[in-house]
Amino acid sequence: MSEFKRILLAVDGSEPSNRAVALTADLAEQTEAEVLVVHVYEREPAKFGAFPLETGEDAGEILDDAVRILKDRGISARGELRTGIFGRAARIILEEANDFDAGLVVLGSRGLSDLAGLVLGSVTHKVLHVTHCPVLVVR
Repeated sequence: MSEFKRILLAVDGSEPSNRAVALTADLAEQTEAEVLVVHVYEREPAKFGAFPLETGEDAGEILDDAVRILKDRGISARGELRTGIFGRAARIILEEANDFDAGLVVLGSRGLSDLAGLVLGSVTHKVLHVTHCPVLVVR
């Protein structure tokens, strides 16, 4: 577990994501890992710009809540709010994992079936197949 000194935690505010925060806190305490929490604020592309799928305030709260939970447990954690077009969250998470030199990526599963994941290109599915390090998916 010594390679898990840097954990990237991707959050989206879902119940599986909230469970991923708690599990990451447990892992970080055990390994004394530093945690980078990432939330991708997605926008839906449109002819005249892009429309957000959540408010900026909601996105900030999702990120801040996760960072606060980790810090309250004495874990070295910081957050990164990234903006992207819908469907590119996995790419952004992978960029952040590479830049952070993460030894582990943790994220919640939204519960899509394998077929739905392939058709819809779920974030979890994409991260699992492209990342350079181990991925822990929390259901």
